[in-house]
Order: sequence, then C-alpha cells, then structure tokens
Amino acid sequence: MEKTPQVPFPDSAGRVPGPTPGSRMTEEYVRMVGRDAYFWAWPMVNIYNRRLMYSQVPEIGIVGPVPASPPNRLGMLTDYVVPEERVVACPNQDVVYGIGCLALDKSAVVIQVPDFANRFWVYQVVDLRTDSFANLGEMYGTEPGFYLLVGPDWEGTVPEGVAGLFRAPTSTGIVIPRVFQDDTAEDKKAVQAAVSQIMMYPLSEFDGTMKSKDWNALPHFPSQSQGDEEIKWVHPETFFDVLPLAMNDARPFPGEEARYAQIRSVLDAAANDAKLRGALTQVAIQAEKDLISPLFEFRNYGLPLPHNWTTQNNGAQFGTDYFTRTAVARSNIFVNRPIETKYFYQDLDSSGERLTGANSYELTFSKGALPPAKGFWSLTLYNQHHFFEPNDLKRYSLGTKTKTLQFNSDGSLTLYAGATSPGKDKASNWLPAPDGPYSLYIRAYWPEQAILDGTWLPPKVERVM
Repeated sequence: MEKTPQVPFPDSAGRVPGPTPGSRMTEEYVRMVGRDAYFWAWPMVNIYNRRLMYSQVPEIGIVGPVPASPPNRLGMLTDYVVPEERVVACPNQDVVYGIGCLALDKSAVVIQVPDFANRFWVYQVVDLRTDSFANLGEMYGTEPGFYLLVGPDWEGTVPEGVAGLFRAPTSTGIVIPRVFQDDTAEDKKAVQAAVSQIMMYPLSEFDGTMKSKDWNALPHFPSQSQGDEEIKWVHPETFFDVLPLAMNDARPFPGEEARYAQIRSVLDAAANDAKLRGALTQVAIQAEKDLISPLFEFRNYGLPLPHNWTTQNNGAQFGTDYFTRTAVARSNIFVNRPIETKYFYQDLDSSGERLTGANSYELTFSKGALPPAKGFWSLTLYNQHHFFEPNDLKRYSLGTKTKTLQFNSDGSLTLYAGATSPGKDKASNWLPAPDGPYSLYIRAYWPEQAILDGTWLPPKVERVM
C-alpha cells in the first residue's frame, strides 16, 4: 500500500520555509523583485533618509526657511511657512508648523502639550511607514501636559507626571505639530505663548516642568534645497543601500514575512555579484521614472469624486495599501488621519482640462455648504511642483483664517483662481495663480461627519474665461 510522504511543512513552530541562502538567481528575477521592492519601500526609504539628514544637524536651528533639529528634538516656526520651503510638498498657510525626527532606538522622547485654550491644534506623529501611532490633538480631547513616545522594544518606567504613553511600531518617525493661526497681526502675536512651549526632548531631560524656547532666536544654517521641486529624499542610485536599514527598523506586518525574506535574498545575492547589483540600480532608476513619478499628479490616484476632484480615506493609516501610501508619499507626504484632516485634490476643471494660469476659474460654495469642519477649512493653490508660487499679495490660501472674504447676496461664497485678477470687487476672494499648470487643494481640519461619510462634496471648478 502506497504511503503519503510526511513533509515537515510548515515546521512545528508554524514556520514556512523561505528562500535558500546562497542560491544562484537570474538577472531578470532580481529585476522583478527589485522593481516591486522599490515601489513598496519608497516611503520608508524616504523617511529613513530624512533621519540620516537630521542626524547631521548640530543643533536646533533654521535650515533655509524651515526648522531642523537633531533626532528626538523638534523646531518650530513662529508664523506661516514661506514659499521658498522645499522640505515637504503641499504645505499650508493656515497653521504654525514644527517638525522633528524620531530615533526611538536611541531614547524615549517626551513631547510637551501646552494649553492651547480654544485654538485648534494637532500633533502628527508617524512611524517609518508614515502611519500615525499617537493621538495628540484637539479632536482627541488631549489635555495639556507631557506625553511619552517610545520605541517597539522600550521597557522603561513611565515617570510620574507623564500623562500618556504612545508606543511606535518602528524606531524612526516624524513629528509635525500644527497650530491654527488666523491671518491677523493680533492672532499672530497671540499664538506665540503656546508655540514657545511646544518642545520635544529625550526622556533623560524630563524634570516635570514645562520648558519653553524662543523660536525666533534659532541659528540659521545653509539650505540643502535647490531648484523648484521638493528635496529629493529618495535616490535610486543608493536606494538598495538604505533599504536594509529601513527593513530592519520596520518589522514585517502579519503576512509580509515572505516579502521580507524574498527581498533580503535578492539583496544578499546582489551583494556578491556586481552584475546583479548593477541590475538593481538600473531597475530603481527606471521604476522611479515609470512607477513613482506619475503619482506626483493627484489625478493619477485616489478615490474619484464628482467634478474631477479626488480624495483618500486612509491617510496616515495606510497599512498594506501600498499603492496609496507610496502615491501620497510622492505627491504630498505627511497627511493626517481622516479624523484629523480630510483632503480634496484637484488638477482639472469641471470639463476635465488641466488647470492653468492661462485661464480663470471660479468655484462657488452654496449657502451653508462651506466645508463642515470643527477646526478650520481652506482652499490652497499650488504650482506644478506642489509649492507656493510667490505673488504680490503673498496669498496662497483662503478659508477660515481669512477675515476679508466677501459673500454673495444669497449667502453663497465664490472663490476665484487665475493669473489675472477677477476685478477689484472680487479681489478679496482671489487666489493668484502662476502662468503654467497648478493644482487646488481643500483641507478640512477636524472634519464633520458629513465630510467623513461623503455627504459633503467640493463644488465644481468652472472655467470662466
């Protein structure tokens, strides 16, 4: 009688065998795995390269027009970000920003939350995958105090006086405080007291007292940004040198173990074969061009909405939605969770034509139909590189912060976009545009349920001339 052979698969611990170390691999196989790995890990390498850059900063200061600090500390602006900023695409001019990099394998970190009173605020805290792991903001009912950020293996004792602990799944991450400020001199002065107490530092420096810093007194360092585009954080030529560091930090999600084993086997093979290593570099360069670059355009990804708007519903909680995670990282990295901010993207007018400064456009919110948000809303205009295009009005967004908006007689609100002014009587509602292509972008911070469930939708962008 024939017997079925007993194969130990999986083994007694439930492990399934993976690639055999030292196996010979064909160049085409290495290219296939490398191409997939490049797309999948692009956001992680992006963040890890930021950590490497921040590790070179000697002290908290201003690099070009934005704060920079050594890991486990942050720096704050004291006013809106300026058009020259190139560190992060799609900034807004509704908040006072800060930014810092986490290296939680070096130390647990204390982050301070001052008393913001009735002012909207949220701290974005994301891991190496750009997924959020801390609930710090007005929408969470966060109380003023001290909060602890720790890495996946931290086993220390939470000091007395710390109000809460958030454990990251990776050691590397980014922290970006956002504090609302309206467009008046009075509010720009009033926000400073709270901003001065937004600080982050290693746990060893915690003494239970609320520290403060004059962010206007920071030293200035030379900027690394060049040109009109975002700083190039991912370099295809060195991608596969950084990838092992990122993979060691970001442990596999359940089900990703085989992916990790496959990629590591290819990296091991390429480490001992110059031809295979060259093939990986070539495929990275080509993948950047073919796969990543098209995702810079909002119209190439996301959930389609009426009138050619798009959105996404899983910002900062992408999980295994690898496509959206990489697309957002390429076009407008560091988006908030939907409960914190909802985003609507627009590259096209209502007829499907590309927005351009050669034309003029208007969009009208019906009476009572402004973006429903408990925090604030805004409409921002970005040039073709997803940054502010300098204009004489120094105006890059309109919304809750704008005290000079003129409503129509029926209670509706019409906003205008174009390179040419719509006229003196409409100029208060005008967003100046560059001569070339551009994009519009609606934000709703702390959105109401009507936005979250899709009941509220943005109005059409109509070409008027």
